[in-house]
Amino acid sequence: MDEAIDDGLEEAVMNGRMCIVSRRSLAPESLVRFVAAPDGRLVPDLKRRLPGRGAHVEARRETVELAVKRRLFSRALKRDVSGLETLADDLDAVLVRSALGSLGLARKAGQIVTGSAKVDAALRTGKAAASLHATDAAPDGVRKLDGARHAGETSGRAGATPMFRLFETDEMSLALGGENVVHAAILPGPAGMALVKRLEALRAYRGAEPVRDGESPADP
Repeated sequence: MDEAIDDGLEEAVMNGRMCIVSRRSLAPESLVRFVAAPDGRLVPDLKRRLPGRGAHVEARRETVELAVKRRLFSRALKRDVSGLETLADDLDAVLVRSALGSLGLARKAGQIVTGSAKVDAALRTGKAAASLHATDAAPDGVRKLDGARHAGETSGRAGATPMFRLFETDEMSLALGGENVVHAAILPGPAGMALVKRLEALRAYRGAEPVRDGESPADP
């Protein structure tokens, strides 16, 4: 049985697009590559550039935790590894830093607008690629802006516009260089769409369901 497991892990490692937990081939953006640092600590390689043998896991927290529970990383990488106890939290933190960094770059590129009035206008007129609200935002404010999002979609001026609630006000404010940033609209463009991609990755990792067209987000 162990030999069969090891053969499967070897195939997954050599494949490069196969999750070592499910043994399913997935798109690169649905996987996270892990490598062992020289000191043996397991680290996520989001850009897939670090040298050495790598193990890919579906980019969902529950899958990473399952890989740790089954002790698959050591077997896949053929060496002892450390840092497993906090691995799922560490990866969440890496994804958060990546998304917040991208948020700052989108601001510098002029592909972010903040403030309820500007966000409302961007959503109603179809100028927004997505909206972002703080997790500690007032429910009434989120509902009003989500109404603007829905109005833009139903009027035909806007296509499907994702809505994200992943960061607290302080995190958004720091990334955007402002005070008390609670609501933001992400505008189309290279930096804006790169941000949307990172927000989607973080949301998928945490297992949160996206808000569907016409639905209102649940209050936190």
